[in-house]
Amino acid sequence: MSRPRPPGQADTRPLAVRYPLARPPRLSLDGFAASAGLHPELVRRLVKLGLIQATRDGAGGFEVLTESGRLLGRRLVLATGVRDEFPEIGGFFDHYGASVVHCPSCDGYEAKGRQVVAIGWSEQVVGFALELLGWAAEVTVVTDGRRFEGDDGHRRILEDRGVAVREEAALELVGARGALRALRLEGGEEIACQLAFFSIAHHPVTGLGEQLGCERDQDGYLVVDAEGATTVPGVFAAGDVTPGLQLVQVAAGSGAVAGIGCAMSLENDPRTPPPLPPGVEDQVQVTSTGS
Repeated sequence: MSRPRPPGQADTRPLAVRYPLARPPRLSLDGFAASAGLHPELVRRLVKLGLIQATRDGAGGFEVLTESGRLLGRRLVLATGVRDEFPEIGGFFDHYGASVVHCPSCDGYEAKGRQVVAIGWSEQVVGFALELLGWAAEVTVVTDGRRFEGDDGHRRILEDRGVAVREEAALELVGARGALRALRLEGGEEIACQLAFFSIAHHPVTGLGEQLGCERDQDGYLVVDAEGATTVPGVFAAGDVTPGLQLVQVAAGSGAVAGIGCAMSLENDPRTPPPLPPGVEDQVQVTSTGS
C-alpha cells in the first residue's frame, strides 16, 4: 500500500489520487474451499447452478429458479458479487492471475522494483498508477486506444511523477505465463513490463435482488444493515454485491455475518421446528425440487 503520511500532516492530494478505484483480489475455488473447510466439488456445484430468477413463493418464503431446477427456502442470502470488464488485449487471459492482476493494495508488493503498466482510461487510473509507484521502479498508463478521461490536472500529476500516458491501442501481452516481458502497442512498439494491472470497471450483479425489490445505493450495490439484512424481509446479502471494501477476506467475513443473521432470524419463525431431543441425530439434507 502507499506510504503513510507523517503524523499530523494533512493529505492534500486530489480525491482521485487519495481514493483509487480498487479491484478485488481473486482466489481460486479450490483455494477458497480449502480455507473454508468445504469440498471443492461442492463449491463448483454451487457456482454452476446458473441462477435465473428469484420470487416470493406465496407462503412467506422464496423460490429461486436455476438452470437445473428450483430451490425453495424461507430465507435467501445473495452473494452474487461483481462482473468485471476486461481489456480486449491479445494474451490477456493467458497472463490473468499471474502477471496481470486487479488490485495494487493486494498485489502491489509484487511490483517492487519492476516495470509496470496500468491499463485504464478513466481518471481513476491516476490514483491507481500513483499507488503502484510506492513499489514499482516505473509505471506507464496505457489507455488501449481510448482518450484519457482525466483533465489537465490529472495529466500534470502523472507527468510530475514520471508516469507516461500512452493512448495507442494495446495489441498483446508478450511473454510466457508468469514471465511477462512487454505490452505490444499498435504500430509494433513494445513497452517493457513484468507486471500489468488494470482499472476499467466492474458492476455489481444485483439482478436477483432487484427482482425481489431490494434497495440499492447510489453506486448500485445492495443496501444491508449490520446483520447483512437487505430492505426486503428474509433476504440477506454479502460480499462484493454490497457496499464497502472489495477484498476476498472482507467478502468471506460478511458472508459469515449474513449467514448468522439469517439463521438468527429463523429463531422466532413459527415454522421453525423445535430443537431435537437429546441423543437424536440431525439428518437435514438440502436438495432442489427438480425442474
